[in-house]
Amino acid sequence: MTLNARSTLVQQVISQLSEQIRAGEWPIGAKIPTEPQLVEVLGVGRNTVREAVRALTHAGVLEGVQGSGTYVRSTDELTGVVARKFGTAEVGHTVEVRRALEVEAARLAALRRTPEDLDRLDAALVARDAAWQRAEADAFVEADADLHVAVVAAAHNPMLAELYASVGAAIRASVAAAVGPSLAAGAAGIDHGRLVEAIRAGDPDRAASEAGRFLEAPAGA
Repeated sequence: MTLNARSTLVQQVISQLSEQIRAGEWPIGAKIPTEPQLVEVLGVGRNTVREAVRALTHAGVLEGVQGSGTYVRSTDELTGVVARKFGTAEVGHTVEVRRALEVEAARLAALRRTPEDLDRLDAALVARDAAWQRAEADAFVEADADLHVAVVAAAHNPMLAELYASVGAAIRASVAAAVGPSLAAGAAGIDHGRLVEAIRAGDPDRAASEAGRFLEAPAGA
């Protein structure tokens, strides 16, 4: 096999593994099949599988754990790179990136939201508030992220949505760190109702202002 042919085959395996990860066959945190199993399933040589896995590990999509196996750490190369950058970035820089994405998303959402978008925002807001009142930190982080994803979706900009998705895991991690492992039941949280209402009212300036205000708060953004 020529060098070019081998390189092409490795790229094909990388693409195939990446697609299986994006499709959710191996969700984040899951252990992928062993090298011999991948060789059998993919019908390629051991070295080809090894190079493909190594490339995805370098990209941050996979992570090898000595004595245990290889695990999925992100859904694509961009997410992996961004997650590593966010993991080592200063808190202030992370907040600036969030502001750049979330403030503009809120502004656009106020201009473009549909009745279906508003239904999704209302449901996400209810779930977020309920998780806070139950003092369930993990559930709150996920519900908070779902609400912000719903705001971005309401902006109806596919490129913005894809970029925001690429930093989703990193943003969840930053919110989790701010919230901490536990919440005090009944404690005053950061109300996102005014953001949703600004989007409902079609007020882009107020929506953008509300989205930016959250990122000046110490936790629960």
